[in-house]
Amino acid sequence: MSPPKQTVVPQLRMTNAARSRAFYVDQLGFSVDWEHQFEPGLPLFLQITRAGQTLFLTGHAGDCEVGGAVYFWVPDVDHCYTAFTARGVQPVKPIGDTDYGVREFLIHDPDGNRLRFGTLLSD
Repeated sequence: MSPPKQTVVPQLRMTNAARSRAFYVDQLGFSVDWEHQFEPGLPLFLQITRAGQTLFLTGHAGDCEVGGAVYFWVPDVDHCYTAFTARGVQPVKPIGDTDYGVREFLIHDPDGNRLRFGTLLSD
């Protein structure tokens, strides 16, 4: 069983664009593909990508609620874990093997959205 290729773009709510951008770009290594703001002072909308995996981050309250969750299939979860913790990311659940055949860890973004990263143990 191999992880599916991304065919949808998950959208997460952010309440502070500068804080979220710093977390996703500086700590997790995402790049900002593009951003949109109708005018200064209005909420920001970002598309970010890391290792071919894309997310939308939205400051618009009507788009979605804080508290979302995204699962990222990565080729080497240990490498990902080491890189993130070296940049100051504090896991909510440390890296470990599950009884369902995945090695994974869990972090929260600054708004409490859950980001889980995993690699199938059979890979």
